[in-house]
Amino acid sequence: MKFSVFTASTPDWTPQQAATELAAQGWDGIEWRVTDQEETAEPGFWAGNRATWPLTGLEERLADIDAVTRGAGLAYSGLGGYARCFERADVARLLAATATLGAGRVRVTMPLLKTGDYPDLFAGARKDLEWATAEAAGLGVSVLVELHHETIAASASAALRLVDGLDPATVGVIHDLGNLVIEGHEDHRAAFQLLGPYLQHVHVKNVAWRPVATASDGTVAWKADWATLREGQADVGGYLRALREHGYDGWVTLEDFSTAVPLPERTRDNLAYIRSLL
Repeated sequence: MKFSVFTASTPDWTPQQAATELAAQGWDGIEWRVTDQEETAEPGFWAGNRATWPLTGLEERLADIDAVTRGAGLAYSGLGGYARCFERADVARLLAATATLGAGRVRVTMPLLKTGDYPDLFAGARKDLEWATAEAAGLGVSVLVELHHETIAASASAALRLVDGLDPATVGVIHDLGNLVIEGHEDHRAAFQLLGPYLQHVHVKNVAWRPVATASDGTVAWKADWATLREGQADVGGYLRALREHGYDGWVTLEDFSTAVPLPERTRDNLAYIRSLL
């Protein structure tokens, strides 16, 4: 397996700092966050993230992206796009950028459940993916569908329904350990077997459900919260071993959104920890 970091989880660093630091720590690659974002006084994971390349003007920044990445000796594990599958113009731009960079694959996000009725959202996304995979085939890249809570593809079973019959050379699934703690968990080995050739990328983070309030009748309310790899509810070691036993030998991308440990120590320790588990 090869290990990379998704820069959504490195908001304090500029792209150059992220690439330089991760390469020095021994990571194999990097997965760049690509999206237009709100600017903030302090950097955050989802806004003001300094390690994010903007979608606006992306074409003019491709040479810079490549120089920063390859100049540090890192490979691309892919691009972490945020364009929804129905935003076809933006999806086309991300696919073209992926091809130009030689990044291989790009995440395209699926519709949120709250935006409509599931059957309609699913049917629309399937048509969008049919279009996107045709575009990807012409460029020699692939589209990635991430297992993500609150979307139409929260589980491996749901994602398989969405991509089944499409060419796995042009579309794959990101199996995301942490997201599945929130929604969509299925037995990992069964999920890997179910996805078959569509299992093409892996994200690893961890999550813990914590009680946040107790009603007068004693009912406890729970909320999912980001956790360190060691402290979350997912068994990271068991997960990695199941991947290896399945024969997966691709990219494993870390995206740790816990904040108890400073960023440089967090990324360095995460790499040592996941290597120790294997």
